[in-house]
Amino acid sequence: MPSETEALLGNGHSHPSPPRSRSRGFLRHLRDEIDPGRGDLLLLFCYVITGLLDSSAVFIWGSFVSMQTGNTVYFGLGLVGSDDTRWVKSGISIAGFCLGSLFFGLFHRTFSPRQRWVLCASFLIQLACVVVAAVIVTIFQPSRDERIHWLVSVPIALVAFQSSGQALASRVLKHSSLTSVVLTSIYCDLFSHPDLLTRKFFRNTEELRRLGAVLGLLLGVVLGGLWAKSSVGMMGALWTAAALKTVMVFAWLLWKKVDE
Repeated sequence: MPSETEALLGNGHSHPSPPRSRSRGFLRHLRDEIDPGRGDLLLLFCYVITGLLDSSAVFIWGSFVSMQTGNTVYFGLGLVGSDDTRWVKSGISIAGFCLGSLFFGLFHRTFSPRQRWVLCASFLIQLACVVVAAVIVTIFQPSRDERIHWLVSVPIALVAFQSSGQALASRVLKHSSLTSVVLTSIYCDLFSHPDLLTRKFFRNTEELRRLGAVLGLLLGVVLGGLWAKSSVGMMGALWTAAALKTVMVFAWLLWKKVDE
């Protein structure tokens, strides 16, 4: 016989409340594994960010913050004698990138690398680095001819640190050629392909990815150059990069999972 309290307590079966069900569903969503086959589209988007930041940084600070080949050249020339401080800034960028590679590599090895929350967290960390650099530049507004000073060296190190996260994402998603920080090998593979001047070229997914990487970086360089030549300068480039990184975080949050 039903007790007097049964009407208040329900029929004895436990049903999670709708908010709890939604939270559990969201947690399951975060644990989903991202489809690496389509992740190349977001990696190509990273080339735009790289071009934007590197072109502005070279124009204003005199060093790259993503592509470390040029920085290695500047650093090496500085070791044999240089009248400017570009080689020091380049060394700071190289050190930041290497530390970032160490950090993001450990982060992805510690957790399941292609889970949605891991990629979102990785790009949130990258976003935080860019935002901190943008805040420093916005508040203190270091001059274009600023020599070695924390107002320049800290933003360089932060942006270089985060750029390694983009590069490592290409390894995680099994698109190792789309690091967003190298184009030389892409140029080589693109223009040495036997189908380059034929219609088959436009049916080759890998070659289209390479072409997209070149065009994406070029677009970013143009945008960064426009910011660098404006009165807003590096501040505009950094806040634009922060906005694009935010788009990346939401994209990973909504991206197709592997078994859909």
